[in-house]
Amino acid sequence: MTASPDLGTPRLASPDLLRSVFRQHAAGVAVITARGERPVGFTATSLNSVAAEPPLISFGIGTSSSSWPVVSRAEHIGVHILGEHQRELAATFARSGADRFAPPTQWRTGPEEVPVLDGVLAWLVCRVVARVPAGDHHIVVAAAVAGDPAGAGRPLLYHQGRFNALRD
Repeated sequence: MTASPDLGTPRLASPDLLRSVFRQHAAGVAVITARGERPVGFTATSLNSVAAEPPLISFGIGTSSSSWPVVSRAEHIGVHILGEHQRELAATFARSGADRFAPPTQWRTGPEEVPVLDGVLAWLVCRVVARVPAGDHHIVVAAAVAGDPAGAGRPLLYHQGRFNALRD
């Protein structure tokens, strides 16, 4: 391996290297929800638009996540795009052991009985079409069935291990 004059010394691939590289990648923040005996949800920065026709999305979820047992069986999931005013909501859904659906979280039962969070920039309810094993995660692919893009505000971002606002 040779390094470009502007770059540091290349390192061999490792989990730490991947985490370090992706700390440089600003990502939108979403919360994924699903209905089980109790609703579950988690903060995700791996949300992607896969296709417009049919309308497909994907996200990654760790198999050690407390939400994985429900998501692994769910027919439908909720996808919520968070606004910069929702840092605390993002932190709540990222925190292990938190009662994520207790106040002050505001939510309702949406289409297909999926938990839908209030006050988000946009949301979708999606039908799960595939769960693909990927290391210590699964990639979930889902088809949009309903949603609302009409929330107000600017998106919340995740960069350098922190929630951030979009700057012009």
